[in-house]
Amino acid sequence: MTDRVADGWRLPLARLGLAWLTLFLLTGRDWLTMADKWWNVSTYNHVLFVPPIVGWLVWNRRRELARLVPQAWGPGLVLLAGALFLWLLGTLAGVNSASQLGAVLALQAAVPALLGPRVTAGLVFPLAYMLFLVPFGDELVPALQMVTADIVIWLTRISGIPAHIEGVFIDTPVGLFEVAEACSGVQFLVAMLALGVLIAQTCFRSWGRRIAFLAFALALPILANGVRAWGTIYIAQFQGIAFAEGFDHIFYGWIFFALVVGILLALTWRWFDRDPEDPGIDAQTLLNSRALGQLSRGAVGANAALAGVVALAAGFALWAGYASRIEADVPARIALPAVPGWQQVDYNPQVDWAPRASGAAHRLLARYRNDAGDEVDVFFALYPAQGDARDASAYGEGALVPDTPWRWVEPGRHSPEAAGEVLLANGTVPRIAETSWRTGDLTTGSVVRLKLATMRDRLLLRRRPTATLILSVEGRNAEASAEAIDRFVAAMGGRGAWMDRAAGLR
Repeated sequence: MTDRVADGWRLPLARLGLAWLTLFLLTGRDWLTMADKWWNVSTYNHVLFVPPIVGWLVWNRRRELARLVPQAWGPGLVLLAGALFLWLLGTLAGVNSASQLGAVLALQAAVPALLGPRVTAGLVFPLAYMLFLVPFGDELVPALQMVTADIVIWLTRISGIPAHIEGVFIDTPVGLFEVAEACSGVQFLVAMLALGVLIAQTCFRSWGRRIAFLAFALALPILANGVRAWGTIYIAQFQGIAFAEGFDHIFYGWIFFALVVGILLALTWRWFDRDPEDPGIDAQTLLNSRALGQLSRGAVGANAALAGVVALAAGFALWAGYASRIEADVPARIALPAVPGWQQVDYNPQVDWAPRASGAAHRLLARYRNDAGDEVDVFFALYPAQGDARDASAYGEGALVPDTPWRWVEPGRHSPEAAGEVLLANGTVPRIAETSWRTGDLTTGSVVRLKLATMRDRLLLRRRPTATLILSVEGRNAEASAEAIDRFVAAMGGRGAWMDRAAGLR
């Protein structure tokens, strides 16, 4: 019986291997990018354990899976087409998280397409766990910085240390401390999420216990990271900043994560009610399922399904290749339009500030002053297209450039046409910056709206340039800066129209 079942699995698994190889070739750039992050970015080192974990989960199910008969399934090709469409959208818009998610979903979708719904039901958790292959978490950094700062200032004041907080900066008697991106705790949160989901599934039977455990597993590293950051400030008050920083660098790493995991397991171990080696599936239940029986009516020929996978991969490869070459024509030279009541003056900032616009065809930076003495710095960049190497809204692009004296403090004011942020240099020089993007008739401060517009234009093969406008005021408080920017925007006739003039579109 075992040999006969193994024979029945041999060809389906070979077809699945060929399908995965085809999909890997199509989405290879995304897999190389992900692998680079897994190996070189500490936030994602834990992802290196995900493939072995998925293999272990499948191995635990092998005896039950051997009782099922793989069967190619036509609707699985529809799922694959959806996954590849998401990959295409991310590729054309330069949204790595979308293209990488699409690449992983494509591998997952190939399983029901070539092995059928019953086998997929038996593999549902290992397949779902593959989503942790996608590096994510950078989007959470600003919010986690603010949460950590709130915890730290609360504990600092309770411990009797006078302190003042402004955004992510905490001023104490021995010095100014910053809750930097590296101190946000994001690497431990995303690692704990992956670990927590695994433990919740393999060590608990009830959904109530699983949800409670996962909620605790996510709250614990956030609270622990706040306590760790507070401990650094507390030690610095008595031992000095140098000693505290040295202690933090030694303690803050996987030692800290191991301690947090140890606390988590120590507090929850008594409620574990399932053997981790339990496969968690029953082949007879899957065979008797009426719902799965109904779904199985969509069965198709195995070779036809494999041919469908290859055809979809080839079609999306051609679509992506052609659409990625679409670029708008931009002028050889551009200049910043005049602004009534404002004159360009020498750009001489207190602290050097030059926004980044990688891949832009043109970049202009100038300072304007009106008769009342208001000064506004204007940065304008023009792109013939958006893509992975020239993404106007990517991390590290725009007003806050990594590895410069400028640090992010907190979000600034937001409007439909602009997103604000408060920056600080050397702990003393503030800068308020408001960023807008323009493509077609859309002027927005929303990264999501910009990405959606870019996806739409690339899919429809439209040739539209994208522009970035950053209006900024240095050395003044938020209220005074906002008033100066508002006066400048009113004089320029609106952000969108002015950007079109600068781009030579009007």
